[in-house]
Amino acid sequence: MTDKSSPGRSTGRRPAAFAVPDASPKAIRPEPSAARPPSQHREGVVLTPDADDPFAETTIDLSRLPPPEEAQPRRRRITLGGIATTAFGILLSLAVGLWIDSLIRDLFSRSDWLGYLAAGAAAIGVLALLAVVLRELAGLRRLAVVQDMKEQAIDAAAAPNPTPARKVVGRLVHLLAARPQTARGRVRLQETEGDIIDGPHLLDLAERELLAPLDREARALILAAAKRVSIVTAVSPRALVDLGYVLFESSRLIRSMAELYGGRPGSLGLLRLMRDVIAHLAVTGSIAVGDSLVQQVLGHGLASKLSARLGEGVINGLMTARIGIAAMDLCRPMPFRAIKRPGIGDFLTDLAPGALTGRGKDAG
Repeated sequence: MTDKSSPGRSTGRRPAAFAVPDASPKAIRPEPSAARPPSQHREGVVLTPDADDPFAETTIDLSRLPPPEEAQPRRRRITLGGIATTAFGILLSLAVGLWIDSLIRDLFSRSDWLGYLAAGAAAIGVLALLAVVLRELAGLRRLAVVQDMKEQAIDAAAAPNPTPARKVVGRLVHLLAARPQTARGRVRLQETEGDIIDGPHLLDLAERELLAPLDREARALILAAAKRVSIVTAVSPRALVDLGYVLFESSRLIRSMAELYGGRPGSLGLLRLMRDVIAHLAVTGSIAVGDSLVQQVLGHGLASKLSARLGEGVINGLMTARIGIAAMDLCRPMPFRAIKRPGIGDFLTDLAPGALTGRGKDAG
């Protein structure tokens, strides 16, 4: 028996019994006061419609593809880089001239026939160089005439009388006189010389009769170039080969487009057109056709049926088509008014028909 009064010992706690609640799942019940009404759970929840959900779209709707912006030629202005290039070009020309003069004098000092031979070769070279310069200037002039005609057509459509429109149509007929595709249209426009037609209607008629056949041929050129690029880049083993062939095909397409609409540029004119096309694609952000379109094409139909390499070829073909559309904008002598301007969707159905199979199923 323990002595409670003995020193050094603590008072012990008497044992007690406690009631343990039932821990089974059936016994756990939330209190009615803590439960929230069902209406409060849905409060503040906003459902996104399927039409506005970017992740809910499973097919490509060509009608929703934004039309590409129309390409415009860059404004020519004097820059510091241009001034420096001109100055160093003059110095280099003077240096080459002094070297040729010194060479001819040295050859005359050695023998007269050597001096005359060198002088004759220099004269032939100078004449050939002048011919090349004149040809390049003529090509640049033709491109400038096309751009001036486009601006005059815009002004003539807003003029109150049809006289400016008649002048624009006359210049257009003269520009395309060598194209056999426009023979029927030129006869049709000649029959309307005595008729009273408003300026906008006359411009629309000229566009349908003269430019519609050329637009169809331009579309065929763009589609053929895009198909060649898609096939070659799909089977080529190196990315450098892809880049080289795309540049080659794009330059040939731009030259063909300019010749089709009467521009016929030289080497300098072709470089200027290519620079304008690349600048337009870089500014508008469509150098790679568009990220959303690329993801849709590679993510629907093609990715499951074709190889990734062939999908890259299709994308390169679409990029070539975009370059062709920009070249068409720059080389066409009149803006698109009566005829629908082509877009990427017009070539997508030919380059990637498998990407649209799901759309037809959904529509049915």
